[in-house]
Amino acid sequence: MEQFIYDESNGLWYERQGDYYIPCLSLPEDNQPIGPWGQRHLRYIKEYRKGLYTSLLLSGKLNSYLADVDRQAQEQLDIIIRQMAQAEGVTEALKAENQMEWVGKMNNIRDRAMEVVNNDLIYA
Repeated sequence: MEQFIYDESNGLWYERQGDYYIPCLSLPEDNQPIGPWGQRHLRYIKEYRKGLYTSLLLSGKLNSYLADVDRQAQEQLDIIIRQMAQAEGVTEALKAENQMEWVGKMNNIRDRAMEVVNNDLIYA
């Protein structure tokens, strides 16, 4: 029996291992870093969107998809924080005169913005 065979019906090469032929599959090299938002979305799609996860994994697009979700989430978070801080009057002047109040307000704004990003992008 041959070590490698080619199946024209599906375009795959198979390698003989023992009595069986196993498809020769490899994922494309995609070394984009995946940040915390991408990791969070990965956990979500693995558990609740198994079809999407499997499709992305088998097509080799999972890493680039997660890197894109991470980038979009971070951009959305930055925009929302900036807009909320401006709307609530949290400025550099407040930071200079009362630092603890500024930190408290910014932490509150960041937490609310993270909740919006989680609902709109990560767990949607």
